[in-house]
Amino acid sequence: MTYENFTCETGGDGIALVTWDMPNRSMNVFTETVMEELSAIVEWAVAEDAVKGVVITSAKKDFTGGADINMLSDLLGAFEAKKAENPQAATAELLERASRMSRLYRRIETCGKPFIAAVAGTCMGGGTELALACHGRVVAENAKIGLPEVKIGIFPGAGGTQRVMRMADAVAGLQFLLRGNTLKAEAAKSMGLVEKVAPESELVEAAKAMLSAGVSPVKPWDQEGYKPRGATAVWTPGGFQFWPAANGLYRKETQNNYPGARAIMQAVFEGVQLPMDLALQVESRYFAKTLQTKEAQAMMRSLFVSLQALNKGARRPAGVPASDLKRVGVLGAGFMGAGIAYVTARAGMGVVLIDRDQETAEKGKLHCAGLLEKEVARGRMSEEAAVGILERIVATPDYGALAEADLVIEAVFEDRKVKAEVTEKVKAHLPEGAIFASNTSTLPITSLAKNWRSEADFVGIHFFSPVDKMQLVEVILGEKTEDKALAVALDYVRAIRKTPIVVNDSRGFYANRCVTAYLLEGHLMLLEGVPPAMVENAGKMAGMPVGPLSLTDEVGVDLAWKIVKATEADLGEGAVSAEQKRLLSEMVESRERFGRKNGKGFYDYAGKEKHLWSGLSEIVTPKSADDFDFAELKDRLLVTQALEAARTVEEGVIEDPREADLGSILGFGFAPFTGGTLSYIDFMGLQEFVAKAERLAATYGPRFKPNALLKEMAEKGETFYGRFGTADTSEKAA
Repeated sequence: MTYENFTCETGGDGIALVTWDMPNRSMNVFTETVMEELSAIVEWAVAEDAVKGVVITSAKKDFTGGADINMLSDLLGAFEAKKAENPQAATAELLERASRMSRLYRRIETCGKPFIAAVAGTCMGGGTELALACHGRVVAENAKIGLPEVKIGIFPGAGGTQRVMRMADAVAGLQFLLRGNTLKAEAAKSMGLVEKVAPESELVEAAKAMLSAGVSPVKPWDQEGYKPRGATAVWTPGGFQFWPAANGLYRKETQNNYPGARAIMQAVFEGVQLPMDLALQVESRYFAKTLQTKEAQAMMRSLFVSLQALNKGARRPAGVPASDLKRVGVLGAGFMGAGIAYVTARAGMGVVLIDRDQETAEKGKLHCAGLLEKEVARGRMSEEAAVGILERIVATPDYGALAEADLVIEAVFEDRKVKAEVTEKVKAHLPEGAIFASNTSTLPITSLAKNWRSEADFVGIHFFSPVDKMQLVEVILGEKTEDKALAVALDYVRAIRKTPIVVNDSRGFYANRCVTAYLLEGHLMLLEGVPPAMVENAGKMAGMPVGPLSLTDEVGVDLAWKIVKATEADLGEGAVSAEQKRLLSEMVESRERFGRKNGKGFYDYAGKEKHLWSGLSEIVTPKSADDFDFAELKDRLLVTQALEAARTVEEGVIEDPREADLGSILGFGFAPFTGGTLSYIDFMGLQEFVAKAERLAATYGPRFKPNALLKEMAEKGETFYGRFGTADTSEKAA
C-alpha cells in the first residue's frame, strides 16, 4: 500500500522502516491525513506476520514541528458552530476529536509489536508524544525534543503528561511539562525519556540494532503489579512531600492564571493514581476542557499563529526585492549599541561599531566578548564559533569604515542634538539610497528623519533591553518612510531572528506608551497609600512578569524622571501627572535613587538580592491593605495598558491587532494568558471592558476614560480582530 506522507520498507530481518516525508513541506507536521495514514500503518504492521518490529523516522532534517494548528482551529470552529444548538453533543464531539491522537498512540503502545522512534533534529509536541508512546527511543546527537504546548495555552494531551511522569523523576518530569522547555539529546537521556544517543549518520541502524537486541512490546505500566516510583506515587511519604510543594510552586509561578498549566497539575495528580487507560481518559477530558478556555484560544492565536506570521514577513511590503545584508554600521558602542552589534554579528553579518574614540568603541566590543564567553561557558557555543563572531565586529571611531555598510543603525544617547550630529557625520560616507535607522525609544522618527538626506530612506528600529535577550523589535515608520526602508528593516530583523512589529510614528511609539501607563499606575497607587508590597503583588498576580516598582528600577528611576521632564517640556504641564512628577523628583533629585544601576531605587540592592526600600514611608504614607480592593488593583494595572493600546489603534499607530498583542507580550510582558492587550479586550467583550473602564474613570480620573473607538465598537458589538483583521492560520504547527 502506498501513502502520501510515509514510505514503508521491510527488510529480511523483519524490521519495517517507516519514513515520514510530507511532500511540499519543509517540516513534517501532524494533520488529519497523517494520523489516518499512521493508523493504517500500525494496523498493517500488526497484521503482517513478516514484520517483527517497526522503526519510525523522518526523511527531513527534523523529525516534526508538532501538530498542524489548523486541526485545532477546525476542531474549535466545529465545536462553536454546534454548541448553541446542542451543547452536550458539541462537547462530546470535541472530546472525541481532541483525543484521537492519544488513542492512536495508545494503540501503538499496546499493539503487541515493538516500535522504535529514531529521531533527528527538532521533535516537538505530538512528535515527542509519539516517541514516548514507542517502546524505545534512539535520538541523534543534534536532536532537540520538547513539549512546548503550555507556552501557547494548552498542554500535551496525547499521553505526554502520563508517560513523562511514569518515565522521569517526579521533579524533573513536572518541570519539563510546566515550563515547556526543550531538551538536548543527552539531557533527555539523563531524564530517562530516551534510551540511546547516536550519531545522525548511524541513527536508523542504531534503532534497528535496538530492536534486534530485543525490546519488550509491553510497557512497564502495562505489566502486572506496576506502581509509580518515587515521589510520583501520591500516597507515599515521598509523595506527601512532593505534591503539596509542587502545587505551591505552581501557584507561585503562574498565579493560577493559566488553564493549561493548571490542567497539567490536575491530569498528572489524578492520572498517576490510575491504570494507564483511565489516566489517558482523564488527560483527554482536561485537554478538551482547556481548549474551550478563552486563555487557550487567545494564547494559541497570539503566541503561535500570529508569531509565526509576523516572523515570516506578514507585514513586509510586496514587490520589494529581498535585502542582501552583509555589513551593518552601529553608531554608539554603549550598552544598547553593543547589544545590537552582538546580535548582528551572531547572525553572520559584519559590523562596524562606531563611537567617539577607539577606547570607547573597544569597550562595546568587549561587552560582546563577555556575552560570547557566557555562551561558551554554558555549552551553547564552541570557542571557535565565538571567536568567529567577535572577528566580525570592527570597533573604530572612523566613520569612513561605514562606506560599505548596507544599513546603519544609530544607537547613541537619547538626545536630539547628539543624534543629529552623528547622522550628519554619516552622510559623507554612505551612498545615495542607503538606509539609515534610529534606535530611539521615544523621539518621533519623523522629526529625526529630517536630519537625513532622504526621509524616504529613514526608519526606526527600536530594540528592547537587553538586546541579546529581548525578542521584540519595533519598526517605526516616519511620515515619509517608503517601502524599501521598511523592507530592509524587516529583512534585518528577520536575519537576527527577532520578531518585528510595524508601527506608525508617535511619541513613545507603541510598547513604551503602554508600559509607561503601567508604571504610572503603580506610582499613583503608591501615592494613594497602597502598601508597596501590595502594589508589586497586584502586578505579578495580574500576570505581569514584575511589579511596576521593580520595573521602574530596571528601566531606571532617573530615566523615568527624564522622560517625564522631556514630555512636559514638549507637550506642556497637562501631559504629565503632577503626583508622579513629585514622586520621581523626590526619588531622583533629592535622594539620588536611580534604580538598580546604582543599587538604590524603590528597592535596595545587594548583589542579586533586593528588598523594598524602607524609606519609601518618608515619601508616601502607606495605609492598611484592608483599605483597598485587591481585584480592582489588578484590574487597574491591566486596563490602563489596554486602554493605551486602544488609543494607539484609534490614532493609527497600530494597524494590525496581531502586532499590538505580540508587541505587548514580547515587549513588556503584558499578561500572556490574555493573548495581549487587544485580545484582553476582545475576550472580555467590548461592552464589559468599556463599562469597567468607565467605573474606574469615575473613581480614579480621566486616564481610564474609554476613547471614542472603544465606545463605538462596544455599541456595534465588534471586536478588534473582527474589525481590523484576523490572524492567518495556514500551515502552522504546534
